[in-house]
Formats: sequence, structure tokens, C-alpha cells
Amino acid sequence: MRMLQIESVLTQEVQAGREQVARIGRFLFGRHLTDAGGGNISLRVGDVFCMSPTLAGQNKQWQLTPEDVLVVDGRGEILEGAGGLTREISVHFGLHENFRDYGTAVIHAHPRNLMVFACANLPMPPVMEATRKFGTTPVIDYAPAHSPKLGERIAATMRGREAMIAKHAAGTIAPWHGLFLIGKNLPAALDAVERLDTNAYVMMMSRQLGASPLLNDESAAMEAAIADFRTD
Repeated sequence: MRMLQIESVLTQEVQAGREQVARIGRFLFGRHLTDAGGGNISLRVGDVFCMSPTLAGQNKQWQLTPEDVLVVDGRGEILEGAGGLTREISVHFGLHENFRDYGTAVIHAHPRNLMVFACANLPMPPVMEATRKFGTTPVIDYAPAHSPKLGERIAATMRGREAMIAKHAAGTIAPWHGLFLIGKNLPAALDAVERLDTNAYVMMMSRQLGASPLLNDESAAMEAAIADFRTD
């Protein structure tokens, strides 16, 4: 009886995970945080992973149902769901394996504003109070989407940022490709994707106001104001 109860709880958790992946995929698409051309999501639930299927954007326009979301074991075998695995599976498994003590959710996205930094092959410094916690979002050397090297390079940038992941999330830019991010849970990962995309938008639009390059002067003023703030 005890084993049946445990299996029932796990089944409920996995189903809740599939529902969450489907819902957050729709949110990402609706807010231009990813597009019909790509992106993928994975959530670790116990020893299995709830993952968006390949071509979720192209074939489903990210209007996934929980049944569309794959349940995958640690060997990459699909246990439930229709469709195939993302070609960036090595990134997801690499992040989950190396940082399983800190985060449970991985999002790869093509955020509309942050893609400018990706295609310029530039790291992105934080210029908002809401993104200071993430530090500078680094950019890796190029590796194709299907290459295991992509997963290795993304994982390497996360080392040293474990506390950041455990507290919220950490992201990395893949040049000409998009954003890869691991968070403590899926809502936190989504939150971080949107904050980083807004950060990119602010940086680009600030030039219309005559701001300094990469908001260097304004960011220094922000840090000084925060350091000098007193409640009395």
C-alpha cells in the first residue's frame, strides 16, 4: 500500500509538471520571449523530466496541452507523450546533471530583445535594479545546436554561479542562437528570462535618450545610489 501511495504522488507531481511546462510555454510565446522557430523547456520531477517536444513552436505555436509534454527518463527514453526530443537535449541533461542540487528547470528561449545581443555576439551587463542579481550574462564561443559541445560550454559558464541558481536563476547567451537559463524552479526561470529580455530592451532604447554606451555611466550611478541609500 505504501508503494502505491508513493507511485500515486509521483504520478500527480509529474502530471502537474507537464501542466506547468505547457502553461509556461504558452506564456513565453505570448510575450515574445520565444518564437515559432524554437526554444524548449525541461523540468526535473524526481528522476524523470517533463520536456517540451521538438518543434513545439512550429507545429503547435506553443499551444501545448499537458499530454503534448514529454516525460523522459535519464537515458533520454520517452516514457509518455508524442513527439521527439529537442536537438538541444545535451544542454538540458548537462545542466540538470551538473546543477541538480541547485535548480530543477531549464529554459532555452529566443527572447526578442535579447536576441540582438546574441546576434551581436555580446555579453549583457545588468542595467536594472531587477537584474543586478544575475550579474553580466556571458556569451559562449559558438557551437551548433545539435553539438554536445554546446552543452559543455553552457554548463562551464554556470560553474561559480550555483548560489545564484539556487536563489533564482542564471543565464548564458549562445551567439546567433539565443538564451539558455537554469532556475531553482520553473516560475523563477520564467521570471529571469523576462527580466533579462527587459534589460536588453532598456539598453537598446536608452540610446534614444542619449545614454552612455551600454549604460555604463547610468549603471555606475545606480550602484552608487544603492550603496549610499539610508533609511533614516
